[in-house]
Amino acid sequence: MSKDEGSVLNAAAKPDEETFDRALRPKSLDEFIGQDKLKENLKVFLKAARQRREPLDHCLFYSPPGLGKTTLANILAREMGVNLRMSSGPILERVGDLAALLTDLNDGDVFFIDEIHRLNPLVEEALYPVMEDYTFFISTGKGPAASTLKLSIPRFTLIGATTRAGLLAGPLRDRFGIIGQLGFYEPAELSAIVRRSAGILNIAADADGCAEIARRCRGTPRIANRLLRRVRDFAEVKGEGRIAGDIARYALDCLEVDAEGLDAVDRRLLSAVIDKFEGGPVGLENLAIAVAEELDTLTDVIEPFLIQTGFMTRTPRGRVATAKAYAHLGRKPPRRDLELL
Repeated sequence: MSKDEGSVLNAAAKPDEETFDRALRPKSLDEFIGQDKLKENLKVFLKAARQRREPLDHCLFYSPPGLGKTTLANILAREMGVNLRMSSGPILERVGDLAALLTDLNDGDVFFIDEIHRLNPLVEEALYPVMEDYTFFISTGKGPAASTLKLSIPRFTLIGATTRAGLLAGPLRDRFGIIGQLGFYEPAELSAIVRRSAGILNIAADADGCAEIARRCRGTPRIANRLLRRVRDFAEVKGEGRIAGDIARYALDCLEVDAEGLDAVDRRLLSAVIDKFEGGPVGLENLAIAVAEELDTLTDVIEPFLIQTGFMTRTPRGRVATAKAYAHLGRKPPRRDLELL
C-alpha cells in the first residue's frame, strides 16, 4: 500500500470513529444512564426554566474525565431547544476571543466551556459581569486614548466543566447557580451503557460480555465505550462476531486491562510506589518523574480511580500504596506497612 493510499484510508476511518462517538452519546436525560440524583434535579430545573420562559441558570459540572460533563451540556441544550456553542479554557487566551463568541450567541443559547479552571485570569474576570448582568466590557486603545465599550449580550446559559474544581476561583464558582458533581458509575449502570452502545454499533453482546467490560472500565462510560469498540474488533476477528464473556475476557487481557480495571500505567505507578519508594509516602512530583507522566495526568486521570478503589491513599506526606495494592501485584507488604495500613 502506498503512503497516499494509507492517508486516504486513515482519513476515511477517522470520521467513522467520530460518528460513533457522537452516536453513542445519549440525546436526552431519559437516555442518560447513571447520576440519578443530579439527573432528577436537572429535570426540575429544566422544567422550571421552560415554564418561566427563561434560560437555564448557569451550570458547573465537575468530575474526573469521561463521566459525562460534555454529554450533559449537549443534552441540556437539546432539552431547552437552543443552540450549543463550545469552547475550552486554554483556547480562550484573550478577552477578544471571548467577545467574538459571546456576541455570536442568540437569546437562550448554551455556551459550554470545557476545562474552565484553565481560563486566563483576564478572560475569567471579563466573564463576571456577563454571567451576572449579561454585559460585556472591552477596552480599546491604549494610554490617554483608551476607552471602554459596553456590549449587551443576549441572555444565555454558561455551562462550565472542570476536572479540578479546587482550582476554580471563588468569585467564578459562586456565580454558577447549578453545581453538580459526577461520580464514578456502578457496574450495573456501566453494563446498561455497554449494552446500549453495542446496540448502536450493531454488535451482538450477551450479559456476561457486557458485565466483563463494565467491570474493567474504571467506572467510566468513556472508557467502557472505548473498550467496547476494541472488544468488538476481537469478536469479529478472533470470535464469531458476538461479544460473549470468554471473548471479552480474552480481548481485555490482550489489552492489558486486568480484572480490577487497572491498565499497564496503573500497575506501573503502583509498582513505582512499592519498589522505588518502599510503599510511600512519596510526593506527587517524585512519583510523576518515576513513571514519566505529567502531573495533571496523575491527578486527573490515574489517581482518582486508584484512590476510589482503595489501591492508594493520600496522606499529608504523600501517596501511599495500600495492602490491597500489594496483594493485587502479588507483593508482601513490609511489617511497618502492615502496621500503617
